[in-house]
Amino acid sequence: MKRRTRKSAWAKSLERSLVALTRGAVKSGARALGQAMKPALARRAPPAGEGSWILGIATGMAGARRFRLYRPPGVAAGERLPLMVMLHGCGQDANTFARSTRMNRVALRNRFLVLYPEQDRLANAQGCWNWFDSTAGRAGGEAALIMKMIDQVCLLHSADPTRVAIAGLSAGASMAALLVTRHPARFRAVVMHSGVPPGTAHSTLSALGAMHGHRTTKPLEATPLEVESGWPPLLVIHGDADKVVALQNAHAAAQQWAEGLGARARPPRSVQRGQRHAMTVTDFRRAGRLVSRLVLVRGLAHAWSGGAAQLPFSDPLGPDASRMAWAFAAAQFRG
Repeated sequence: MKRRTRKSAWAKSLERSLVALTRGAVKSGARALGQAMKPALARRAPPAGEGSWILGIATGMAGARRFRLYRPPGVAAGERLPLMVMLHGCGQDANTFARSTRMNRVALRNRFLVLYPEQDRLANAQGCWNWFDSTAGRAGGEAALIMKMIDQVCLLHSADPTRVAIAGLSAGASMAALLVTRHPARFRAVVMHSGVPPGTAHSTLSALGAMHGHRTTKPLEATPLEVESGWPPLLVIHGDADKVVALQNAHAAAQQWAEGLGARARPPRSVQRGQRHAMTVTDFRRAGRLVSRLVLVRGLAHAWSGGAAQLPFSDPLGPDASRMAWAFAAAQFRG
């Protein structure tokens, strides 16, 4: 009897030790998992600040794509707000692009909506918009999906369809310009940050050549009627230290718009604000109307100028591209 008691006590002690070891392992594993998940959770966390961060989805012939919509607080019933569409670059998504550009802060201050379409990694492994793929039709399919997102936001979320502007970075910039060339009447302004002008590539291989400045840009296909009815003006922002998308593309984009709309270049001017990178600004005008503006930022690499620190493709030392983009668009909304 005593032997069984001693064995029972030993078994209980062993059981307690095993439970303690298991709990310790579980806690250690949970901590390790939490540390490993932190970057992913941070990427998916909504941007800080007031307002609503709304998830949506659009479907079409090219499949489905998610989007995020920033809506500032206090929108009254029946109130229509301007809409800025923001297209991220490769290696980004809607959340990281919103955090990098901080466009939501500009929207909070100036009361407008911001739409962030998001590319699906199944459609492009690097998260790039397929702006170049006119041969297989992916460019047109994705452009159609983004237009459906815009229609959805105008219908359901108080966006004013007569005050829509679009901006993008890198592949997003090229897709933004493509959308405007396909639907010029739907946009009041377009902003290309570090992108390739439309009509410069038609496949993955030709897109790589275009990024390095080895392709010729086709003329802008704007009809006289579209020009006279108000083809949207273009703002081009590009860093002169960009090693991903050659600087020639910035000149080609601004010149493409200017030649297509019959505009001439005005003398360039240098601008610098505080300790930020200096920039050279060249306007192209037709009969006094601004057709395109080229902003070359000295020392800026392939990154959003004036973006949040410690994020990919984001340079806090540059002039604020988000404020420039909104000011450019707002001037067209007032015109």
